[in-house]
Amino acid sequence: MEWHSTGEPAWSISLSFLSTTANDLPNGAAVETRTGAAAVSWAGVVPGIVLVAMITSVAYSARSVSGFALFSPMILAVVAGMIYSNVLGTPVHAKAGIAFSQRRLLRFAIVLLGFQLTLGQVAAIGAGGVGIVAATLGATFVFTVTLGRLLGVDRKLAQLIAAGTSICGASAIVATNIVTDARDEDVTYAVAAITLFGTIAMLCFPLLAPVFGLDQHAFGLWAGASIHEVAQVIGAGFQNGTQAGETATVAKLTRVAMLAPMVLALGLMARRGSADPSAAKAPMPWFVVAFIAVVALNSMVAMPAEIHSAIALATQIMLTMGLAAMGLQADISQLRSRGLRPLMLAFFAFLFVGGFSLMLVKFV
Repeated sequence: MEWHSTGEPAWSISLSFLSTTANDLPNGAAVETRTGAAAVSWAGVVPGIVLVAMITSVAYSARSVSGFALFSPMILAVVAGMIYSNVLGTPVHAKAGIAFSQRRLLRFAIVLLGFQLTLGQVAAIGAGGVGIVAATLGATFVFTVTLGRLLGVDRKLAQLIAAGTSICGASAIVATNIVTDARDEDVTYAVAAITLFGTIAMLCFPLLAPVFGLDQHAFGLWAGASIHEVAQVIGAGFQNGTQAGETATVAKLTRVAMLAPMVLALGLMARRGSADPSAAKAPMPWFVVAFIAVVALNSMVAMPAEIHSAIALATQIMLTMGLAAMGLQADISQLRSRGLRPLMLAFFAFLFVGGFSLMLVKFV
């Protein structure tokens, strides 16, 4: 929150996560500047937000079609946005609103994810469960980034795939990209790859539970520690029973909580490796601190279930809008230029996270 000391009245306070700066708007999109503070030129932003909202509506509507219910609205929004931009083209006057949706709405949505987790939920799976989740996350991230280097995958794209595999799918990719600053095409590629293998895991892992002799608690812990998206974890977990579903959900939300320290670590590494002196002094992303604060608030204050449900829905809608915006800026020709190596990286990361977490669940 920014306080202006220019004689403006108190209502001139602007929220930093809703203010669009010149860096956020492509191609010199209109930004009105007043008293040294950047203010949103809503006349230029609204058309893009409307377009993003339309793509988001299409994504939610598509889930009612047979076969599409397996996919989250976020994934469908990316695809719908890509089809629109590459077939019809993205209007120039919509770019400012698209940029606003991609950056500001996404960051605020990540903060709201904190309302889905409490410290009590983390404690419910026990120290052993938290240890398994943390060890799997760290090992998977390091494995994926290292293998990406060996395969010749771009470092930033490898980090996005590593974050999506080890933490929480599309949400982690979006959050990680705020500090890695990869191209929009890389974000879209990572989301698509993570969606593919997360869907495979959701469908196949429940069938493997009896093969590996996993009871409901063990299977829930395995699913929560290894499957990519929250929705995919819930879908896989409850296929094997209520206890498995609840354990899987808590384990997965514990992984989501670890998004904050992971992004902080990546931000520190990026700044230490930067040749730009100003980058080394830049503050850490505000949304990480806000996310932690929201988790703490949610742990201390009991909110009605209706409010929690409303916040969860708002979070999903904003995440979907942000990913729709990314799809609108993705160039399919740029995706093709990346080749199959990043897909291979996502595949081997998928095998590693599943195998490593299973080993820990079985033998630790």
